[in-house]
Amino acid sequence: MRLYILSLLLLLLAALLFWLARRARARTGVPSGRVIAADVGTWQRLDRPLFSHRHQLTGRPDYIVADGPDLIPVEVKSGPAPSQPYGSHVLQLAAYCLLVAETSGRRPPYGILHYADRTFEIPYTRELEEEVLATLGAMRGALARGDAPRNHDNPRRCAACGYKEHCDQALA
Repeated sequence: MRLYILSLLLLLLAALLFWLARRARARTGVPSGRVIAADVGTWQRLDRPLFSHRHQLTGRPDYIVADGPDLIPVEVKSGPAPSQPYGSHVLQLAAYCLLVAETSGRRPPYGILHYADRTFEIPYTRELEEEVLATLGAMRGALARGDAPRNHDNPRRCAACGYKEHCDQALA
């Protein structure tokens, strides 16, 4: 009888832990599927950023989720969601889609933008790919011309920038 009660308690505990884990995952915005890489919180970090030789682009999405044969990049934003995702966030996610396609050999059909209170599934269309490539080209052109001005006036943001050592417009 004691063994039966102990077994029942362990089963109930397992069910409770499973439910809590599913609830926690739902709050992160990570879709169902196997998380194969993560760059946030206590999850294991990606060994190295994704890199495209062809586009000379590197980046590290917050998560990469296996959805069947597809690898889906997930970008998590800590603030509340706008009515529509910000264009810069969509382009960042599109760059991750480009990197996943280049490094895995399989084009993701979509990427996910997760804000604190809402999640958007962004289709990775040919048009979006062209837009991110055009933006990269425009950025490289501006850098080559020396015409890439700082786009903020926030010393805290500037202090956290990985390029501040090389920036002639650094605030901090």
